[in-house]
Amino acid sequence: MLNEKLKNRHIILASGSPRRQEFFRNLGLDFEIRLKDIEEIYPPKLLHFEISDYLAQLKSLPFVEELKEEDILVTSDTIVWHKSNALGKPRNNDEAFAMLKSLSDDTHEVITSICVRTKAFQRTVNAVTKVTFKAFTDDELWHYIKTCSPLDKAGAYGIQEWIGQIGVISIEGSYFNVMGLPTHLLYETLNIIADDY
Repeated sequence: MLNEKLKNRHIILASGSPRRQEFFRNLGLDFEIRLKDIEEIYPPKLLHFEISDYLAQLKSLPFVEELKEEDILVTSDTIVWHKSNALGKPRNNDEAFAMLKSLSDDTHEVITSICVRTKAFQRTVNAVTKVTFKAFTDDELWHYIKTCSPLDKAGAYGIQEWIGQIGVISIEGSYFNVMGLPTHLLYETLNIIADDY
């Protein structure tokens, strides 16, 4: 449906995330994957969704000069916010363990921002989801780290994986946001572009 409305546009997804790419396919969108290396550094004064908003917009900047009239660029960033700290992707297994240990038996927020940019338009939207974990044992955490791939995920976990299946007590907000993309916001924003631009 949306793909038909955007048939004269060219969607560019600037993400190497298999999960985000799968979301685009599930939405029935035709898109190109285009990647550019960027150092994900943000000003320390930023807090909460300001961080993911900033990084999503930062990821779009290297593409600005090459965008054509029909192009729609989508960039995104996800952080885990816990005890007034932003948790990104762990650098190693020990850091993954420390992150997961801190999230154990507590509630954290997963924040994903999406920046949608054309030559004439830019909009950044975000979603916040609260996730509560059970108290994990150290053995459970190491089992997850050794059997899954936590190093490419903000907060060192994927909710769709084993740790989410056995550990999530409650979730408030978009499940897909925790997976890495608030698809309802993407759909809404692309519809705005299709209708107005």
